[in-house]
Amino acid sequence: MLLTIHPMLPAQPSGADPTPLHLHAADNLRFIRDTMARAGSFTAVPGWGGVAMGVTALAAAWLAHAQPSGDRWLMVWLGEGWLAFAIGAVALVRKAAMAGIPLAGGQGRKFLLAFAPAVLAGAILTVAVYRLGGMSLLPSIWLLLFGAAAIAGGAHSVPAVPAMGAGFMLLGAVAAIAPGAWGDLLMALGFGGLQIGFGFWIARRHGG
Repeated sequence: MLLTIHPMLPAQPSGADPTPLHLHAADNLRFIRDTMARAGSFTAVPGWGGVAMGVTALAAAWLAHAQPSGDRWLMVWLGEGWLAFAIGAVALVRKAAMAGIPLAGGQGRKFLLAFAPAVLAGAILTVAVYRLGGMSLLPSIWLLLFGAAAIAGGAHSVPAVPAMGAGFMLLGAVAAIAPGAWGDLLMALGFGGLQIGFGFWIARRHGG
């Protein structure tokens, strides 16, 4: 009688995963690829939120232009600023949730860190200019600094965002040399027209 000797294989632990190692690696690579694709497509700028902010800015420009005093004019635009901030924040959180991208990290965090300094500078300059009685300078300051914020933040977003920022800065430069009575019109073109136009573009091309 011949005996057949079989090589002994190491026993697997009872709880070991029988899935082959190369399948685990493929799953991990697929997860990484999908995550990077979502992060790359996330613009960190809400398209429809931008449209909504643009519509409220058009209304604010019309209302502000009808005010009888500089203080009331400023109150209208400050109210619009807070309203736009609320709309943008809600839209940004919603868009990030739909894309599955946490705002605390990745594209959203980079965008906010780049965008915020110029906006903060605009808020500080608003107080200083008001105290000095030079409110006719505010449209230029707001347009220029919002444009600078969009260009800085746009480095971490799609090309449409810095292009919009350049448009804001161009309007801000015009406001710096134009008659003061043009301020509301130029801000309507920027905070209204540019935001609506680029908001539609972003929403159609990049979602949300």
